[in-house]
Amino acid sequence: MPDTTNGYVRHEIEHGVATIEFYHPASNSLPAIILSQLAEAVQTVGQDERAKVIVLRSAGSGAFCAGASFDELIAISNESEGKKFFLGFAHVINAIRKANKFVIGRIHGKAVGGGVGLASACDYTFATDSAAIKLSELAVGIGPFVVGPAVERKLGTSCFSQLAIDATGWRSAEWAKNHGLYADIYKSESELDDAIHQLASKLANSNPEAMALLKGVFWQGTEAWDTLLDERAGMSGKLVLSAFTRNAIESFKSKK
Repeated sequence: MPDTTNGYVRHEIEHGVATIEFYHPASNSLPAIILSQLAEAVQTVGQDERAKVIVLRSAGSGAFCAGASFDELIAISNESEGKKFFLGFAHVINAIRKANKFVIGRIHGKAVGGGVGLASACDYTFATDSAAIKLSELAVGIGPFVVGPAVERKLGTSCFSQLAIDATGWRSAEWAKNHGLYADIYKSESELDDAIHQLASKLANSNPEAMALLKGVFWQGTEAWDTLLDERAGMSGKLVLSAFTRNAIESFKSKK
């Protein structure tokens, strides 16, 4: 059995459906290595002709994704390191955006910060009714700068601002569904998986060229995101060095 102490990213392709799964023992948080492997996995299966559609999921039955790794945030010592870390989120979002295949998100539990960004970047997202969301960045003195464009694109400016400003407040899965983040929500993971299987199977038998063109239509207007998300990563990379942020992160860690 492989060592999962530090987490992993795995992918497989079966019957035209590529499944990318990530895991980290700290509530599926996202350290730099996981972010890098996620971006690479999306790029790899995005270029594989055997894959017609991509399913993005995390492992376990707890949180879908707890967002950025606090251990890595507190270890950042300069702006260059900070920007490099937050670019990890940018690379995953841009990999999903550029993949010429639909990405279905499987959100089985709570999503925080970068986890909300991942869910928002997916083209079609299913969730359980326990998959509440929160953009917690402002609570630690940063702000959802890198994931913001993906969240705003999916939910609209009003809902994005509500999430960003009320950084300690959870929004229910029902709220997320009503505002366009989730296509549908289910009471159990088995029901969730059945719905994903049905849609993924249909897409695996659809015209790849038509789907690629349709995805391009959906993402029209985001052509400048390479530059935009690079700039946003710089904002977060600078703020993470502030005394406010360091104290806030240490406070959050001490409560765990």
